[in-house]
Parts: sequence; structure tokens; C-alpha cells
Amino acid sequence: MSAERTDDDTWDLATSVGATATMVAAGRARATRANLIADRFAEPLVRAVGVDFFTRWASGELAAADVDVPGSWWGMQQMTDLLTARTRYFDRFLTDACDAGIRQVVILASGLDARGYRLPWPAGTVVFEIDQPEVLAFKVATLADMNALRDAGFDATKPCAWTAEGLLPFLPSDAQDRLLDDITALSIDGSRLATEVAVMSAPADGDQIVDVTKRWRDHGFDIELGELGYSEERDDVADYLDSRGWRSVRKPLHELLADAELPRISDVDGATAFRDNYYCTSLKGR
Repeated sequence: MSAERTDDDTWDLATSVGATATMVAAGRARATRANLIADRFAEPLVRAVGVDFFTRWASGELAAADVDVPGSWWGMQQMTDLLTARTRYFDRFLTDACDAGIRQVVILASGLDARGYRLPWPAGTVVFEIDQPEVLAFKVATLADMNALRDAGFDATKPCAWTAEGLLPFLPSDAQDRLLDDITALSIDGSRLATEVAVMSAPADGDQIVDVTKRWRDHGFDIELGELGYSEERDDVADYLDSRGWRSVRKPLHELLADAELPRISDVDGATAFRDNYYCTSLKGR
């Protein structure tokens, strides 16, 4: 099941881009079961959505051998490992921001992210979540909601910690630029931004994708994830932010996996899969 992405398309948490929010929560639930992270809300949220494939993965009913192709560069287990590493990264980013005295946080494309409920926020911290009201999923319309922050009590005269996790590849390149410009306009010196940057959009080995997708479809999940993003050329996030008054530090994906003592994602045609993907922490001000 797939459909071409458009600027005004819609979905729910079981279809299209919305399903990625549920998939992420399922990965976090699985990682929680393995004691790699602590997100007690993830599995109940996945169960509430009702996608059987994700519920069985989140609950531990499905094993990696049931749904993944041995030796493949991608699968549910690799996705869960990646989510373990990135969850630790963004959790640490927000904890460090609060330790530095920041007391307002904006989580973009929040989906089924439960950080607003599970992190130990200091007294007085205000957490804003931005996403589609109907489905809490990814959408270009998120950009229009930026102005609604002020109505909800956002104070642009105070530093803020922003997160853009699992969002940018699902935006067209011009929307990515507008989002980063809006964040910059609303951020005073001392504000911080953490982003997940996907550089490699299409692996060379299409046969492995077909094999993995078939296994997932056999278990009831028939969404073509590879068709949900925008693979067009776009500005490098760190360079773009640095040219607009931020100072960015990159953390390659393979280093995050190594820090979490998780295996590197397998090679594709002799090259490391996702080798150029990175996570970026940016500080506003020179």
C-alpha cells in the first residue's frame, strides 16, 4: 500500500507517514524490553494504535528471525538498534539543556514521543509538542504551527531547546529550510537545537529492500516506507545552521551505535549503510 506524497496529504497513525510514528514507538518499546532505554509509555501507545505487526514487535511476540533477512543492512532489529542510539542522544541533549538552565522545550513532529511524560523535567520547565492535531504525526503543516507557539505561551525572549527527530527526511527541501529559519527566528542566543540528519536516502542494494519488505508484508505490514520521504537534494543541516548564527557539532550515526555497544548496520555493496547520517547539536550564538 503506497501513495505519492503531496503537501496536503493526510494520514492516521496506522497509514503512510503516520505509521512511522507507531514504528518508532514500537522500536522504543522493544528497546525498553531489552533494558537499553526506559520508555514505559511506548508499548501502551503502540497497542492503542492497533497495528498488529507493530504490537507483536513491541510486545516481544515476534523475533528478529521472524521478520528480518539474515545479513541484511536493514530490518526491524537494525531499526530498533538505531532508535536505541538516537533516543539516548536526544534524551541526553534535553537533559544537558535543562542542566544549563533552559526551561522551555519544543519537540517538533512529536508523534508518539513520550518525553514530555517520562523525563525528569526541572520545576518550571514548559514542554511544547508540535504535530498534526489529528494524528500526532509528521507533516509539512507543522511549519504553520510555529506561530501558534506564542499563543500557547512560548517566550521568544528566553532560550529554548528544540528537537527535530525523525522529521527532516519527510519534509521537502524548501520546507526544511523554512523550518530551520523559523527556529532561528524564535531562538535567542543560548538556545539549542538537536537534529537527526539522513544523508543517504536510497541504498544501492534494492533486492534486500524487496526481501525485507516481503517478510514484513507476510506479517501484515504493507506500507512502502521508502516512498514516504523526499529524496531530493537539500542543504546540509549543520552548514545551513552555522551560516545563520549557530555553532554545530556533528555526531555520526556509527559513533552513536558504538557508544551504545550496538552493532554497526551492515554494508551495502561494500559501503557502510547510512555512513553519512549524523546527529547534530547546535548552539545559537557566536
